[in-house]
Amino acid sequence: MLRLGWLSTGRDKAARDLLTTVYEAIQRKEIKGRIAFVFSNREPGEDRESDLFLELVKSYKLPLVTFSSARFRSTSSPARRLEYDRQIMKRIARFRAELLVLAGYMLIVGEEMCQRFPMLNLHPAPPGGPRGTWQEVIWQLLRERAQGSGVMVHLVTPQLDQGPPVAYCTYPLRGGDLDPLWREVEKRPWEEITRTGEGLPLFQAIRREGLKREFPLILATLRALGEGDAKIKDGQVLDKNGRAIPGYDLTGEIEKALAERGSHG
Repeated sequence: MLRLGWLSTGRDKAARDLLTTVYEAIQRKEIKGRIAFVFSNREPGEDRESDLFLELVKSYKLPLVTFSSARFRSTSSPARRLEYDRQIMKRIARFRAELLVLAGYMLIVGEEMCQRFPMLNLHPAPPGGPRGTWQEVIWQLLRERAQGSGVMVHLVTPQLDQGPPVAYCTYPLRGGDLDPLWREVEKRPWEEITRTGEGLPLFQAIRREGLKREFPLILATLRALGEGDAKIKDGQVLDKNGRAIPGYDLTGEIEKALAERGSHG
C-alpha cells in the first residue's frame, strides 16, 4: 500500500477539492494507498482559505503538520529556504512516506529535499510542452497557435517544471467549439490579443480543457503507482516490468473517464 505525504499551502477551494477527491478515492479503494500525513506551510489563523483547508484535514482525521513559512521567512535567501526544508523533513520523517504529493504547495522545494523524497507535482502541459504557470503556458499555446496540449504529473527536481514525467495525457486544441474561437483570434494582432487578457474566450476555453483533466490524471497516476503499473526508482519512472519509460501515457483512460462523466450528466 502506497504511503503518501500530502503537501499543500491550502490557499483556495481547489486545494480542498483535490484533497477530497483523492481521500474519497482511497476510501473507495480505487487507490491502493493511504495519506500518511498532510503538511501545510501555513498555520491556523494566517489565512481564511488555509484555515478551511486545515479544518478539512482534521475532519478526515489525517495527521496534520503545520509550519509557517511566512514567520520563518523561508524565501528570503537560499540558505533560509534550505533550513526551512530541513525543518520540514525533520517534522515529517516519522511518517515514513514513500511518495510526497505537492498539491497546491506554493513554495519551491530545494535540492536536498528533492534528493531525500520522491515528489510529484502537476503541470498544465504535456512532456516537452511549455513551462511556467498555467497562465504562462496558455499564452505560449496561443502565441504558437498550438494544435494540442496536455497535463502532466512529473517528479520534482530543483529545475522548475523539468522533472521526469511520471504520467500524462494529451488533448486537441482544434475542432468543435474551439475552431470559431481560433478564427476570431487569428484575425487580430498579437498586441491586441494580449491586451484582452485572460478574459479572451479562447484563453478561457483552453483553461477549461486542461482543468477538467487535472483531477482525473492525478487519480489515475496514483492508481497506477498503487497497482504497480508505474514505479519510481532512483529518480526514474519505470513500467510494471521495471523498464524505464518517458512517462506513462494515460490519455485513453482520462478521455474514457471524461466520457463516462458526461454520460452521467
